[in-house]
Amino acid sequence: MAKRRSSPPAPADLDQLIHERLRLGIVCTLAMHDALTFTELRDLLQTTDGNLSVQARRLEEAGYITCLKRFEGRKPKTTYKLTARGRTALEDYLEVLSEMLPHSSQHSKTAANARLSLRTLPAES
Repeated sequence: MAKRRSSPPAPADLDQLIHERLRLGIVCTLAMHDALTFTELRDLLQTTDGNLSVQARRLEEAGYITCLKRFEGRKPKTTYKLTARGRTALEDYLEVLSEMLPHSSQHSKTAANARLSLRTLPAES
């Protein structure tokens, strides 16, 4: 988890790998599902094959997601899962983001609920 700071974090303190819009979408979507195929993820995020492929590869290289490629019949099938490292990175990202928001009980409750939701989902290694 992100460490408590004496001063509010700066935007540069956010994990820049996750902060990119599509990569954040990938990580958040996989946090809510056990696993998703390339097609399911592409359709949920409403993006192109090329964009998803490039951004998923960056997350995979960082160890945030896993990619399993196999064949069903003669068709290739790619499945993605969030790793434990990816889940921790997302939790840390949300913690820093919540610390950047003006302090109010509603923001704190929302951030705490988001972190709790992530922790109750099954972790993938």
